[in-house]
Amino acid sequence: MTDQAALNSLLQWGIENSAAANGDAPEGQRRDPSRGLNPEMLAQLLGGPSDADRMKDAMHAIVAPMDKVDLENKLIAWDNFEQLIEQIDNANNMDPLKLWEPLIRQLDHEEPEMRKNAALCISTAVQNNVKSQEHANSLGVVPKLAKLATDDTNQAVRKKAIGALSSQVRNFQPGMDELEKALPDSVWKSSKGGQDASDMDSCDAIIQKLRDLSAAKA
Repeated sequence: MTDQAALNSLLQWGIENSAAANGDAPEGQRRDPSRGLNPEMLAQLLGGPSDADRMKDAMHAIVAPMDKVDLENKLIAWDNFEQLIEQIDNANNMDPLKLWEPLIRQLDHEEPEMRKNAALCISTAVQNNVKSQEHANSLGVVPKLAKLATDDTNQAVRKKAIGALSSQVRNFQPGMDELEKALPDSVWKSSKGGQDASDMDSCDAIIQKLRDLSAAKA
C-alpha cells in the first residue's frame, strides 16, 4: 500500500469510527473500530515501522558482510523478507525500493544457503504476479536461475532455482522465451521452439525434466 493510500484509508477509518463513537452513524452502519485496519495501517497509526521499512532492513542484513551479520541472522532476515513479499503489494514495491538488484546478486553468493534463499524469494515475488515477472525478466533473472538449476553443486539450491523458474515462466511468455535460450538443448529435445507459457502441461513437463536432471546429480 502506498503512503498516500494508507493515509487515505486511515482518514476514512477515523471519520467512520468518529461518527460511530459519537452516535451519529445509523444503527445499521455502526462499525467495530478494529475493522478496516490492516497491519500496515496500524503501523502508521501507532508509529511502528512500515512493511517497506522492514523489507529494507531485512535486505540490509542480507547484503551485509558476514563479519557484520552472521549466517544465522541472515537466515532470519531471509525468512522475514520472504514473508513480507508474500503480499503482492510488497512484492510490487520491491522495484521502487531498489530491492530487486541486491536480491538477484545473492544468486551468485558463495554460501549455498544464500543462493537458496535468494531463489526462494524470487519465486515468491514473481508467482502469479506479472509486474514482478516483468521486472525480474528485465534484470536477467532467468539465465541466472537456469544456471543454478542445471549446474549448482548443491541440490537444495538447484531445487529452489527450479521452483523459481517455474514461477517465473508460467503464463509469462517473455520468461519462457528466455528459458528456451538459457537451457541446454538436451532439456528440450523436440519441444524447443515456440514454447507456450500458457500451456500448463507443457510447463510441467519442462520443470519435471529439470527436477529429474537435478535428482540424477544427487
